[in-house]
Amino acid sequence: MHVQEWLETVPAAAVYAVVGLIIGLESLGIPLPGEIVLVSAALLSSQHEGINPVILGTCATVGAVVGDSIGYAIGRRGGRPLLAWLGRKFPRHFSEGHVAAAERSFEKWGMWTVFFGRFVALLRIFAGPLAGVLRMPYWKFLIANVLGGICWAGGTTAVVYYVGVVAESWLKRFSWAGLAVAVLVGLGSMLMLKRKAKKAQAAQHGRESEALEPVPAGE
Repeated sequence: MHVQEWLETVPAAAVYAVVGLIIGLESLGIPLPGEIVLVSAALLSSQHEGINPVILGTCATVGAVVGDSIGYAIGRRGGRPLLAWLGRKFPRHFSEGHVAAAERSFEKWGMWTVFFGRFVALLRIFAGPLAGVLRMPYWKFLIANVLGGICWAGGTTAVVYYVGVVAESWLKRFSWAGLAVAVLVGLGSMLMLKRKAKKAQAAQHGRESEALEPVPAGE
């Protein structure tokens, strides 16, 4: 998927909307590449002034929090039959084994599963709906949801943006350094060739002088 190349072809407002929508749908429980889209957009914002990383991070955070909240509401209303239906529709993501592993995480860590689940691809899809199915108190879910969304979406945007800026700056310096090295190598090669040419010319003159010297009569 050439996500970044595609994002470059759409206006900045559309980039914000696409990032928020895809992350929201992923958080809601639909298997989508939310993290890939977010990283690609954040990297793009470090290279193009038209995309504001603060607005991008805010849209990503809102999408994450709203999507998770909708997923929680759907899970609370749908209950276990919803998980069974998701297992039939998306067996790769909502298999019985995956659901059981996620349930064990919720039983052991509670609201921390929602928070840290933001940073794990599979739990990011599960967290909202499963918290609703297991009837976690909404206030606990909301606190973990908001904090996790801010740390994951905002943090990922900030880190990738600054890494992109540093990398671009480093590459620019590297290109100037490469140009300087190429010039020095070129000058050095030219001086070396010139020096060799002078030596060859001097040697040639020496041979010609020897050939023109008069030979003594006795020889």
